[in-house]
Amino acid sequence: MPLTLAQTGTSCVIKKIGGNPQTRKFLESLGFVVGGTVTIVSEVGGNVIVSVKDSRVAVSKEMAIKIMI
Repeated sequence: MPLTLAQTGTSCVIKKIGGNPQTRKFLESLGFVVGGTVTIVSEVGGNVIVSVKDSRVAVSKEMAIKIMI
């Protein structure tokens, strides 16, 4: 399921990252790697704030849909 469907406060393991190569490279630079853990901090209108590798990152709905957990 995409990251946008996860409940606030849950920790999830990333299974797959979709999108074009530039998008995948950008997300990887932020710490979103397959097998990595992300925790949903909050969600507003589909946009999510996640905790990944000891930092908080805001991800748009369009990007979050490409991250499968």
